[in-house]
Amino acid sequence: MRTGRRLAVDVGKVRIGLALSDLHGILASPLQNVARQTENSASVKLILDAVAEQDLLEIYVGLPISMAGSSTASTQDALGLAEELAGACDVSVRLIDERLTTVSASAALRSSGKNSKDGRKVIDQIAATMILEQALAMEKNSDRLPGIALEDFDA
Repeated sequence: MRTGRRLAVDVGKVRIGLALSDLHGILASPLQNVARQTENSASVKLILDAVAEQDLLEIYVGLPISMAGSSTASTQDALGLAEELAGACDVSVRLIDERLTTVSASAALRSSGKNSKDGRKVIDQIAATMILEQALAMEKNSDRLPGIALEDFDA
């Protein structure tokens, strides 16, 4: 397992959830939400400001593809933000299939006793944490880079 902090990004229409790993890639923790801006460049600035003090090894962006494996409007939205993010920093951006992470995050919130109104504020962070946990598990179990490199993705 490579040493270095990883950032996971869950792209939403209203909020973008962020999660950060520890230096050894063992623990994934919710970091914060940033408000989604009209322009991707403004959203990316908020993301990079949130992790300005971190020395990141990689950034994982959740890729919301349909259950059938096809591209959706949300897929294109996440790709646009991922491309803008890759252009704004020197850190490798990789795409992680995030099917069912928001559903799983909602279920986790319900089981913890939070209602949907209370959960709206943290669901994107929980989803980002699940994306990061998935990426860390992929690397640990396969000893390969998780997900797909942004430049290798064929929409």
